[in-house]
Amino acid sequence: MSSTRNIHDKRLSDAWATLQAHADAGLPLDHDASRIAFADPEFLLRRETRGIRFQLELLKADLEQQAHGIENTIVVFGSARFRSEEEAAALVVAAEAGGDEEIIRRTKALARNSLYYEKARAFGKLVAQYSAGKEPRDMLFICTGGGPGIMQAANRGAYEGDGISVGLAIALPMEEAANPYVTPALSFKFHYFAARKMHFMMRAKALVAFPGGFGTLDELFEVITLVQTKKAKQVPIVLFGTDYWKRLIKFDVLIDEGVISPADLQLFHYADDPEDAWKYIRDFYRL
Repeated sequence: MSSTRNIHDKRLSDAWATLQAHADAGLPLDHDASRIAFADPEFLLRRETRGIRFQLELLKADLEQQAHGIENTIVVFGSARFRSEEEAAALVVAAEAGGDEEIIRRTKALARNSLYYEKARAFGKLVAQYSAGKEPRDMLFICTGGGPGIMQAANRGAYEGDGISVGLAIALPMEEAANPYVTPALSFKFHYFAARKMHFMMRAKALVAFPGGFGTLDELFEVITLVQTKKAKQVPIVLFGTDYWKRLIKFDVLIDEGVISPADLQLFHYADDPEDAWKYIRDFYRL
């Protein structure tokens, strides 16, 4: 018996469509042994299936990046709170009009640090312009955490340089949507921090850490640790904003106390302007 059905048709989506129709009808999502397993949220969200969910978070972003030729990334970390110079100035004006001294103090600090937003934006543009017209294997793509602040700035620079860029967002109560400059097809959202961090490193050819808070420090030190222990290959690590980083972390204390070796301080480089950071990366790879 002949058949005209294409064996490559995506028929599996029908199972999810059935589930969606169930939800649209307002029916409760009770336990149902007959529901197809991969289209059964009640099953997939069980504690026992956590490993499957973790694997899916690794696989989805990996396959999509492969499909778009993303093999080499420059990862940019930094505060989600910094704003562009224009936006920061407007926030100060609004705060001063409100008269709350604490809010005025905070908005002025953000305005002072808006220069980092602009420098991350310029850095993202440099990377995108470098990659224009190159063979896919030689292209470098900006990759960020997909959120606001420094992340938005780097994605914005890549966008303004006519490039595409990756956003690896994390599902948090205070950050629901990716910034608008991430390439839509490369805008991912993760539940697990660990899976997200693995994706940062899987394609990273360099890391540029702008001033930031706990999240930035967490991501930075994970990368430094992986390189120091040789669990990851050595890549250029740039601490952008010399004054900030040297005031924040007294690395010499670690040497004095014998907990790191003097050579470990060679694992990273300080920079204060986008061109210097970019030159350090290019010199490392002789680009």
